[in-house]
Amino acid sequence: MYHSRLGQQQTNLAGGPLETLDHLSKVVVGLLNGTRVKGYIEDFSSLETSFNLLPRDDPRGGQPTKIEMRLVKAVFFVLEFDGLPEDNLLPHPNPPASGRSIEVTFRDGEKIVGKTMGYSPSRFGFFLYPASLRDNNVRIFVVTKNTRQVRLL
Repeated sequence: MYHSRLGQQQTNLAGGPLETLDHLSKVVVGLLNGTRVKGYIEDFSSLETSFNLLPRDDPRGGQPTKIEMRLVKAVFFVLEFDGLPEDNLLPHPNPPASGRSIEVTFRDGEKIVGKTMGYSPSRFGFFLYPASLRDNNVRIFVVTKNTRQVRLL
């Protein structure tokens, strides 16, 4: 058994390798130009100026795309790329953290509401946990300078 760059490699019952994506985060990246890019992130750091987005369809073998944080409004860590069905009855795996309730309004008018423990207008960004327990977003990294308004509730 060994660890590879894109997943733990283990032996399956037939004796061949079995790769998992357990340590990759499924994300939808909201860009300032209005587009959304879906893929996987390994080792996301809010302190870096960029990150590599692994392709949605081939995270192990596809070519990563370098995403510059200055072009990002938010990184949505999601359960499913295409959202959850309206009648989702499953509880959220990570209920909102304790912290301050806030409403974030982005430059394009999109609003999200949740809780944070790390918001400061002087910080580069912060994590927001959705208010809804049935949200597709597990957590959201918001780039502070790319918001129009952050309001404490």
